[in-house]
Amino acid sequence: MTAAEARPAAGRRAGATRWRAVVVVLILAAAALAAGVPDWIHAAGATALQGHVPVAVTGTQAAPGVPAAALVLLAAAAAAGLVGRFGRWAVVVVVAGSGVLLAASALAVIADPGPVARSAVAEATGITALAGPVTLTAAPYAVAALGVAGVLVAGWLALTSRTWARPSPRHEPGAAPPAAVPDDDQSAWDALSRGNDPS
Repeated sequence: MTAAEARPAAGRRAGATRWRAVVVVLILAAAALAAGVPDWIHAAGATALQGHVPVAVTGTQAAPGVPAAALVLLAAAAAAGLVGRFGRWAVVVVVAGSGVLLAASALAVIADPGPVARSAVAEATGITALAGPVTLTAAPYAVAALGVAGVLVAGWLALTSRTWARPSPRHEPGAAPPAAVPDDDQSAWDALSRGNDPS
């Protein structure tokens, strides 16, 4: 393979690496959004009128940081498709930070689901006392694992983003605006005014 043939092949590989990164971060964001939808906590309260009142708490209610991190990951995925040499480090930091937020949000609920459960029971019954044990579903553990995955993805991005294809120059910091295409008639008149015959 000649050098001229190798350059387009290397460009295609670099472009594929960049888009692979976009897809991976998008999958991570979608998984985080999906993991906040199901129930994380099951608890129960009791009132004289209603008796035993079962209460379920979703992930978005139990850990608001989870949907926030998912939305930030969506933005990072979009940025990964556009940024240049310097912007890639911002993407790495944002993905790592989102992973830490996911893990921390889930682990906080896993460590002590009681306050969240009591708050949900109080909202449903008007009484903070629990009428049974608080149980966790598998969802918060899955989100904690997603958080760890987010940090690992950030490390992978830091290593592979060096090979990303260069984006359009307009996405580089300090890039000059594209030059205007001169009008042919105007150029001809300018040449005539300088004493040159454009023909």
